[in-house]
Amino acid sequence: MAFQVRAAVLPAVGAPLSVTGIELPDPGPGQVRVRLAAAGVCHSDLSLSDGTMRVPVPAVLGHEGAGTVVAVGEGVTRLSPGDPVVLNWAPACGRCHACGLGEVWLCADALAGAAGVHARTADGTELHPGLNVAAFAEETVVAESCVLPLPDGIPLTDAALLGCAVLTGYGAVHHSARVQPGETVAVFGVGGVGLATVQAARIAGASRIVAVDVSPEKEELARAAGATDYVVASATTPRAIRALTGKQGVDVSVECVGRAVSIRAAWESTRRGGRTTVVGIGGKSEQVTFNALELFHWGRTLSGCVYGNSDPARDLPVLAEHVRAGRLDLGALVTERIALDGIPAAFENMLAGKGGRALVVF
Repeated sequence: MAFQVRAAVLPAVGAPLSVTGIELPDPGPGQVRVRLAAAGVCHSDLSLSDGTMRVPVPAVLGHEGAGTVVAVGEGVTRLSPGDPVVLNWAPACGRCHACGLGEVWLCADALAGAAGVHARTADGTELHPGLNVAAFAEETVVAESCVLPLPDGIPLTDAALLGCAVLTGYGAVHHSARVQPGETVAVFGVGGVGLATVQAARIAGASRIVAVDVSPEKEELARAAGATDYVVASATTPRAIRALTGKQGVDVSVECVGRAVSIRAAWESTRRGGRTTVVGIGGKSEQVTFNALELFHWGRTLSGCVYGNSDPARDLPVLAEHVRAGRLDLGALVTERIALDGIPAAFENMLAGKGGRALVVF
Protein backbone atom coordinates (compact mmCIF):
# COMPACT_ATOMS: atom_id res chain seq x y z
CA MET A 1 0.00 0.00 0.00
CA ALA A 2 1.32 3.47 -0.91
CA PHE A 3 0.75 6.87 0.66
CA GLN A 4 1.42 10.34 -0.75
CA VAL A 5 3.74 13.02 0.65
CA ARG A 6 5.35 16.16 -0.75
CA ALA A 7 9.03 15.98 -1.62
CA ALA A 8 11.79 17.85 -3.45
CA VAL A 9 12.68 15.78 -6.51
CA LEU A 10 15.76 16.08 -8.73
CA PRO A 11 14.44 14.97 -12.15
CA ALA A 12 17.87 14.95 -13.83
CA VAL A 13 21.42 16.15 -13.21
CA GLY A 14 21.55 19.90 -13.75
CA ALA A 15 17.77 20.29 -13.68
CA PRO A 16 15.98 22.43 -11.08
CA LEU A 17 14.36 20.70 -8.13
CA SER A 18 10.64 20.12 -8.34
CA VAL A 19 8.53 20.09 -5.16
CA THR A 20 5.76 17.63 -5.90
CA GLY A 21 3.71 14.77 -4.53
CA ILE A 22 5.30 11.32 -4.46
CA GLU A 23 3.97 7.90 -3.52
CA LEU A 24 5.88 6.08 -0.77
CA PRO A 25 5.36 2.41 0.00
CA ASP A 26 4.68 1.11 3.48
CA PRO A 27 7.87 -0.04 5.23
CA GLY A 28 8.92 -3.51 4.21
CA PRO A 29 11.00 -5.99 6.21
CA GLY A 30 13.84 -4.21 7.97
CA GLN A 31 12.53 -0.75 7.05
CA VAL A 32 11.32 2.24 9.05
CA ARG A 33 8.89 5.00 8.13
CA VAL A 34 9.86 8.41 9.53
CA ARG A 35 7.90 11.68 9.63
CA LEU A 36 10.49 14.44 9.18
CA ALA A 37 10.65 17.29 11.67
CA ALA A 38 13.47 19.08 9.85
CA ALA A 39 16.12 18.61 7.15
CA GLY A 40 19.29 20.63 6.63
CA VAL A 41 20.21 21.92 3.18
CA CYS A 42 23.81 20.82 2.73
CA HIS A 43 26.32 21.70 0.02
CA SER A 44 26.48 17.99 -0.78
CA ASP A 45 22.86 18.22 -1.98
CA LEU A 46 23.98 20.93 -4.38
CA SER A 47 26.88 18.70 -5.47
CA LEU A 48 24.39 15.93 -6.22
CA SER A 49 22.15 18.23 -8.23
CA ASP A 50 24.95 19.57 -10.43
CA GLY A 51 26.65 16.21 -10.97
CA THR A 52 29.79 16.80 -8.89
CA MET A 53 28.72 13.71 -6.95
CA ARG A 54 26.95 11.01 -8.94
CA VAL A 55 23.86 9.15 -7.76
CA PRO A 56 21.04 7.53 -9.73
CA VAL A 57 18.33 9.98 -10.84
CA PRO A 58 15.56 10.96 -10.71
CA ALA A 59 15.95 11.15 -6.95
CA VAL A 60 14.57 12.64 -3.78
CA LEU A 61 17.49 14.60 -2.29
CA GLY A 62 18.21 15.49 1.34
CA HIS A 63 20.47 13.54 3.69
CA GLU A 64 20.58 15.55 6.92
CA GLY A 65 17.36 15.00 8.84
CA ALA A 66 15.56 14.14 12.06
CA GLY A 67 12.02 13.09 12.79
CA THR A 68 9.70 10.62 14.48
CA VAL A 69 9.15 6.96 13.68
CA VAL A 70 5.63 6.42 12.31
CA ALA A 71 5.76 2.72 11.52
CA VAL A 72 8.23 -0.16 11.33
CA GLY A 73 8.43 -3.16 9.04
CA GLU A 74 8.75 -6.80 9.91
CA GLY A 75 11.90 -7.69 11.83
CA VAL A 76 12.59 -4.19 13.18
CA THR A 77 13.07 -4.50 16.94
CA ARG A 78 15.37 -1.59 17.79
CA LEU A 79 12.79 1.14 17.08
CA SER A 80 9.10 1.72 17.75
CA PRO A 81 6.48 4.21 16.53
CA GLY A 82 6.88 7.50 18.38
CA ASP A 83 10.66 7.26 18.77
CA PRO A 84 12.60 10.46 17.88
CA VAL A 85 15.44 9.66 15.49
CA VAL A 86 18.30 11.10 13.44
CA LEU A 87 18.84 9.86 9.89
CA ASN A 88 22.21 8.30 9.04
CA TRP A 89 22.88 8.68 5.32
CA ALA A 90 26.04 6.51 5.34
CA PRO A 91 25.26 3.31 7.28
CA ALA A 92 28.19 0.93 7.57
CA CYS A 93 27.73 -2.62 6.30
CA GLY A 94 30.02 -4.13 8.94
CA ARG A 95 31.41 -6.65 6.43
CA CYS A 96 33.73 -4.86 3.99
CA HIS A 97 37.48 -4.31 4.37
CA ALA A 98 37.12 -0.77 5.73
CA CYS A 99 34.54 -1.83 8.32
CA GLY A 100 36.86 -4.66 9.36
CA LEU A 101 39.54 -2.06 10.05
CA GLY A 102 37.09 -0.01 12.11
CA GLU A 103 37.03 2.74 9.46
CA VAL A 104 33.26 2.68 9.05
CA TRP A 105 33.20 6.12 7.39
CA LEU A 106 34.93 4.50 4.39
CA CYS A 107 32.46 1.61 4.11
CA ALA A 108 32.42 0.33 0.52
CA ASP A 109 28.68 -0.33 0.62
CA ALA A 110 27.52 2.74 2.54
CA LEU A 111 25.67 4.19 -0.45
CA ALA A 112 24.37 0.94 -1.89
CA GLY A 113 20.81 1.93 -0.98
CA ALA A 114 20.91 4.94 -3.32
CA ALA A 115 20.49 2.61 -6.30
CA GLY A 116 17.19 1.23 -5.03
CA VAL A 117 13.67 2.39 -5.84
CA HIS A 118 12.47 4.63 -3.05
CA ALA A 119 9.18 6.00 -4.31
CA ARG A 120 7.23 6.85 -7.46
CA THR A 121 5.73 9.98 -8.93
CA ALA A 122 2.01 10.15 -9.73
CA ASP A 123 2.71 8.92 -13.28
CA GLY A 124 4.69 5.92 -12.02
CA THR A 125 8.23 7.23 -12.58
CA GLU A 126 10.64 5.46 -10.22
CA LEU A 127 12.56 7.67 -7.79
CA HIS A 128 15.82 6.86 -6.02
CA PRO A 129 16.67 7.94 -2.45
CA GLY A 130 19.55 10.35 -3.14
CA LEU A 131 22.03 9.63 -0.35
CA ASN A 132 19.96 6.75 1.04
CA VAL A 133 17.51 8.68 3.21
CA ALA A 134 15.57 11.14 0.96
CA ALA A 135 15.12 13.70 3.72
CA PHE A 136 13.68 16.47 1.51
CA ALA A 137 10.19 15.08 2.07
CA GLU A 138 7.45 15.18 4.65
CA GLU A 139 8.05 11.49 5.30
CA THR A 140 10.55 8.87 4.21
CA VAL A 141 10.99 5.11 4.33
CA VAL A 142 14.54 3.93 5.04
CA ALA A 143 16.48 0.87 6.12
CA GLU A 144 16.71 0.38 9.88
CA SER A 145 20.48 0.91 9.61
CA CYS A 146 19.81 4.46 8.38
CA VAL A 147 18.10 5.46 11.62
CA LEU A 148 19.73 6.34 14.95
CA PRO A 149 17.79 6.93 18.18
CA LEU A 150 17.97 10.58 19.26
CA PRO A 151 19.51 10.92 22.72
CA ASP A 152 17.40 12.61 25.40
CA GLY A 153 17.41 16.36 25.83
CA ILE A 154 18.02 17.37 22.20
CA PRO A 155 15.38 19.49 20.37
CA LEU A 156 14.06 17.35 17.51
CA THR A 157 14.20 20.11 14.88
CA ASP A 158 17.78 21.15 15.63
CA ALA A 159 18.80 17.48 15.84
CA ALA A 160 18.69 17.29 12.03
CA LEU A 161 22.08 19.05 11.99
CA LEU A 162 23.64 16.15 13.85
CA GLY A 163 23.12 13.95 10.80
CA CYS A 164 25.80 15.61 8.67
CA ALA A 165 27.13 19.11 9.45
CA VAL A 166 27.95 18.50 13.09
CA LEU A 167 29.25 14.95 12.72
CA THR A 168 31.46 16.18 9.87
CA GLY A 169 32.77 19.33 11.54
CA TYR A 170 33.26 17.76 14.95
CA GLY A 171 34.89 14.70 13.46
CA ALA A 172 37.25 16.75 11.29
CA VAL A 173 38.60 18.38 14.44
CA HIS A 174 38.54 15.47 16.89
CA HIS A 175 39.08 12.40 14.68
CA SER A 176 40.97 13.57 11.59
CA ALA A 177 43.07 16.56 12.65
CA ARG A 178 43.02 15.53 16.34
CA VAL A 179 43.30 19.08 17.61
CA GLN A 180 44.92 19.30 21.04
CA PRO A 181 44.33 21.94 23.75
CA GLY A 182 46.37 25.06 23.06
CA GLU A 183 46.83 24.44 19.34
CA THR A 184 45.92 27.01 16.70
CA VAL A 185 43.32 26.26 14.02
CA ALA A 186 42.20 27.89 10.77
CA VAL A 187 38.80 27.00 9.27
CA PHE A 188 38.27 27.76 5.58
CA GLY A 189 34.60 28.21 4.69
CA VAL A 190 32.02 29.34 7.22
CA GLY A 191 28.89 27.55 6.06
CA GLY A 192 27.08 24.96 8.16
CA VAL A 193 30.00 22.53 8.30
CA GLY A 194 32.52 25.33 8.82
CA LEU A 195 30.56 26.77 11.74
CA ALA A 196 30.35 23.29 13.28
CA THR A 197 34.11 22.97 12.80
CA VAL A 198 34.73 26.29 14.56
CA GLN A 199 32.58 25.17 17.49
CA ALA A 200 34.42 21.84 17.60
CA ALA A 201 37.79 23.60 17.66
CA ARG A 202 36.59 25.69 20.59
CA ILE A 203 35.42 22.54 22.40
CA ALA A 204 38.83 20.96 21.74
CA GLY A 205 40.50 23.87 23.53
CA ALA A 206 42.17 25.58 20.58
CA SER A 207 43.96 28.72 21.71
CA ARG A 208 43.33 30.61 18.47
CA ILE A 209 40.69 29.92 15.83
CA VAL A 210 40.95 31.82 12.56
CA ALA A 211 37.83 31.69 10.40
CA VAL A 212 38.23 32.38 6.67
CA ASP A 213 35.47 33.08 4.16
CA VAL A 214 34.90 35.10 1.01
CA SER A 215 31.99 36.91 2.68
CA PRO A 216 32.70 39.71 5.18
CA GLU A 217 29.10 39.32 6.40
CA LYS A 218 29.89 35.97 8.04
CA GLU A 219 32.28 37.40 10.61
CA GLU A 220 29.61 37.77 13.29
CA LEU A 221 28.49 34.16 12.78
CA ALA A 222 32.07 32.90 12.99
CA ARG A 223 32.91 34.84 16.13
CA ALA A 224 29.70 33.72 17.82
CA ALA A 225 30.74 30.12 17.12
CA GLY A 226 34.12 30.68 18.76
CA ALA A 227 36.44 32.21 16.18
CA THR A 228 39.04 34.53 17.70
CA ASP A 229 39.96 36.04 14.34
CA TYR A 230 38.31 36.51 10.96
CA VAL A 231 40.02 36.83 7.58
CA VAL A 232 38.22 37.68 4.34
CA ALA A 233 39.62 35.25 1.77
CA SER A 234 42.06 36.69 -0.77
CA ALA A 235 45.34 35.87 -2.46
CA THR A 236 47.14 36.98 0.71
CA THR A 237 45.19 34.82 3.18
CA PRO A 238 48.15 32.56 4.12
CA ARG A 239 50.27 35.64 4.80
CA ALA A 240 47.53 37.11 7.00
CA ILE A 241 47.23 33.88 8.99
CA ARG A 242 50.98 33.63 9.49
CA ALA A 243 50.95 37.23 10.75
CA LEU A 244 48.40 36.19 13.40
CA THR A 245 50.53 33.23 14.52
CA GLY A 246 54.02 34.62 14.99
CA LYS A 247 54.85 34.07 11.31
CA GLN A 248 54.59 30.30 11.83
CA GLY A 249 51.15 29.39 10.51
CA VAL A 250 48.49 27.44 12.37
CA ASP A 251 48.93 23.96 13.77
CA VAL A 252 45.82 22.77 11.92
CA SER A 253 43.90 24.00 8.87
CA VAL A 254 40.49 22.55 8.04
CA GLU A 255 39.20 23.23 4.52
CA CYS A 256 35.40 23.09 4.21
CA VAL A 257 34.94 24.43 0.67
CA GLY A 258 36.30 21.88 -1.80
CA ARG A 259 38.02 24.29 -4.18
CA ALA A 260 41.62 24.07 -5.34
CA VAL A 261 42.38 27.68 -4.34
CA SER A 262 41.13 27.23 -0.78
CA ILE A 263 42.82 23.84 -0.34
CA ARG A 264 46.09 25.39 -1.45
CA ALA A 265 45.56 28.39 0.88
CA ALA A 266 44.82 26.06 3.80
CA TRP A 267 48.02 24.13 3.07
CA GLU A 268 50.11 27.30 2.90
CA SER A 269 48.55 28.59 6.14
CA THR A 270 49.65 25.51 8.07
CA ARG A 271 52.90 25.64 10.00
CA ARG A 272 55.87 23.44 9.21
CA GLY A 273 54.99 19.99 10.52
CA GLY A 274 51.30 20.89 10.91
CA ARG A 275 48.15 19.17 9.62
CA THR A 276 45.84 20.19 6.79
CA THR A 277 42.50 18.39 6.64
CA VAL A 278 40.22 18.66 3.59
CA VAL A 279 36.51 18.25 4.32
CA GLY A 280 35.10 20.08 1.28
CA ILE A 281 33.89 18.03 -1.68
CA GLY A 282 35.28 19.39 -4.93
CA GLY A 283 34.91 18.35 -8.54
CA LYS A 284 37.48 16.48 -10.63
CA SER A 285 38.38 19.73 -12.37
CA GLU A 286 39.66 21.23 -9.09
CA GLN A 287 43.32 20.28 -9.45
CA VAL A 288 45.72 21.04 -6.57
CA THR A 289 49.46 20.97 -7.29
CA PHE A 290 52.50 20.62 -5.03
CA ASN A 291 56.17 20.45 -5.87
CA ALA A 292 58.40 17.73 -4.45
CA LEU A 293 60.68 20.13 -2.61
CA GLU A 294 57.90 21.82 -0.64
CA LEU A 295 56.49 18.46 0.44
CA PHE A 296 59.88 17.59 1.88
CA HIS A 297 60.66 21.00 3.34
CA TRP A 298 57.37 21.77 5.08
CA GLY A 299 56.79 18.30 6.49
CA ARG A 300 53.06 18.94 6.64
CA THR A 301 50.40 16.27 6.62
CA LEU A 302 47.60 16.63 4.07
CA SER A 303 44.59 14.36 4.55
CA GLY A 304 41.10 13.92 3.24
CA CYS A 305 38.23 13.57 5.66
CA VAL A 306 35.05 11.62 4.87
CA TYR A 307 31.99 12.37 7.02
CA GLY A 308 34.32 13.63 9.74
CA ASN A 309 35.93 10.16 10.00
CA SER A 310 32.96 9.55 12.29
CA ASP A 311 31.10 6.53 13.53
CA PRO A 312 27.60 8.01 14.00
CA ALA A 313 26.48 5.35 16.48
CA ARG A 314 29.53 6.08 18.65
CA ASP A 315 29.68 9.83 18.19
CA LEU A 316 26.01 10.83 18.45
CA PRO A 317 25.84 10.32 22.24
CA VAL A 318 29.06 12.33 22.64
CA LEU A 319 27.65 15.21 20.61
CA ALA A 320 24.39 15.06 22.57
CA GLU A 321 26.31 15.47 25.83
CA HIS A 322 28.07 18.55 24.42
CA VAL A 323 24.65 19.98 23.46
CA ARG A 324 23.14 19.30 26.88
CA ALA A 325 26.16 20.86 28.59
CA GLY A 326 25.84 24.01 26.47
CA ARG A 327 29.20 23.57 24.75
CA LEU A 328 27.65 22.87 21.33
CA ASP A 329 24.94 25.22 20.04
CA LEU A 330 23.03 23.59 17.20
CA GLY A 331 20.72 26.54 16.65
CA ALA A 332 23.69 28.85 16.05
CA LEU A 333 24.48 26.97 12.83
CA VAL A 334 21.10 27.86 11.35
CA THR A 335 20.75 31.19 9.58
CA GLU A 336 17.46 30.46 7.81
CA ARG A 337 14.43 28.28 8.56
CA ILE A 338 12.45 27.54 5.42
CA ALA A 339 9.64 25.42 4.00
CA LEU A 340 10.16 22.66 1.44
CA ASP A 341 9.50 25.12 -1.37
CA GLY A 342 12.42 27.25 -0.19
CA ILE A 343 15.11 24.69 -1.05
CA PRO A 344 15.87 26.05 -4.57
CA ALA A 345 16.46 29.52 -3.11
CA ALA A 346 18.68 27.97 -0.42
CA PHE A 347 20.74 26.37 -3.22
CA GLU A 348 21.17 29.81 -4.79
CA ASN A 349 22.33 31.23 -1.45
CA MET A 350 24.94 28.48 -1.13
CA LEU A 351 26.22 29.23 -4.62
CA ALA A 352 26.49 32.89 -3.63
CA GLY A 353 28.29 32.03 -0.38
CA LYS A 354 25.54 33.44 1.82
CA GLY A 355 24.63 32.34 5.31
CA GLY A 356 25.25 29.22 7.37
CA ARG A 357 22.79 26.31 7.37
CA ALA A 358 19.30 26.60 5.89
CA LEU A 359 16.93 24.28 7.75
CA VAL A 360 13.73 22.94 6.22
CA VAL A 361 11.15 22.77 9.00
CA PHE A 362 8.09 20.61 8.39
